[in-house]
Amino acid sequence: MAEATTSYQNDPAILIDLARRSMPELCDIFFGSLRETVYSDTALDEKTKRLMALGMAIQANCKLCMGSHTARALELGATLPEIFETCALAISLGGTFAMTNTLSVFEYLKEQELIG
Repeated sequence: MAEATTSYQNDPAILIDLARRSMPELCDIFFGSLRETVYSDTALDEKTKRLMALGMAIQANCKLCMGSHTARALELGATLPEIFETCALAISLGGTFAMTNTLSVFEYLKEQELIG
């Protein structure tokens, strides 16, 4: 089972494609208009929204979400201190559970060679 989870995390596009073929209408909304609306620059810019989503992903224990929101926030100019502060906020609300989830963010940053 762990191998399947790892495979999904390494290449989520495979399962997203399967979901798109199985539930096209829902996926068109979720991966299309919903995402575009939620993450568009409005009262908050997308970088801020991605940092917020990272904190929520830590709380929700979604490893894939943690990686994707960290990656997108970095692409949008987030700094490592901003990522770390987002993690700290999540930890302040979620305690030990959030701390262990935050290790996934550090794992992602290490894999991307952004931290040593």
